[in-house]
Amino acid sequence: MSNFETWLLGMEQPIRLSFFFGIFALMAILEIISPRRKLSVSKPLRWFSNLGIVVLNTLIARAVLPMAPIMFASLSAEMGWGIFNLFAIPPVIAIIATIILMDFTIWLQHVMVHAVPILWRLHRLHHADLDYDVTTGARFHPIEILLSLGIKFAVIALLGAPAAAVLVFEIVLNAMAMFNHANFKLPLGVDAILRTLFVTPDMHRVHHSIVPQETNSNFGFNLSIWDRLFGTYIAQPTGGHEGMTIGLDMFRTVKDERLDQMLIQPFKGPVGDYTINRRDWPKNNGEG
Repeated sequence: MSNFETWLLGMEQPIRLSFFFGIFALMAILEIISPRRKLSVSKPLRWFSNLGIVVLNTLIARAVLPMAPIMFASLSAEMGWGIFNLFAIPPVIAIIATIILMDFTIWLQHVMVHAVPILWRLHRLHHADLDYDVTTGARFHPIEILLSLGIKFAVIALLGAPAAAVLVFEIVLNAMAMFNHANFKLPLGVDAILRTLFVTPDMHRVHHSIVPQETNSNFGFNLSIWDRLFGTYIAQPTGGHEGMTIGLDMFRTVKDERLDQMLIQPFKGPVGDYTINRRDWPKNNGEG
């Protein structure tokens, strides 16, 4: 292991936490200064629940899988696992390819949890938020978090992903999840330019519409190209961003926003009508 890799492993937590709190604070301030939509549920209740599950997820993930993705990437390099460790590929190309391929994996995983009913039971917690703001981007069930980590580890081992690339990807993924879930007004001209390559708040908000066809669209968190390539892109919600209803047609009470109810939500009620294999794919309703 090189001195750089040793330093990187030691600094992983401070680097990631600095970006997390910095981006979170910036998005939270922008939401106060220039909100995109009026919130309908008590912010203290939602924030306590949404941030509470982040803390719980972190503790569970570290208990079940003590090795972080960046550490696993370093182990993969030592063991010679993966494509980039088997062939003489320039480091810059390996890093760029890792970030792009891992982003595609997250997009594909997102499609999968909408397509498989038992996985949708887990993922629908993310969609059951009655409002849409920076904390929504971190609202996932612990079992889904463990599933996601397992998939990341598999991709890291398959690619032989460089530790530096994994760290950059993790930072970008977390930052973009907070950005594209943030409830602030991004100028339409800026949005139009950014969404040609990246997912914007207005683009991803469509994915949180109560309308099933819109829920099954815009799966990307970072790069917007996957939805355009695979025909799952919808430019705007039919009800408009201010008029659209956020969430699902079930779990619409304030009680459902409590942390204890969020944890048992996958085991409650029917699967619902949102899984992809029960519906046609969405059709693009406009350009933008």
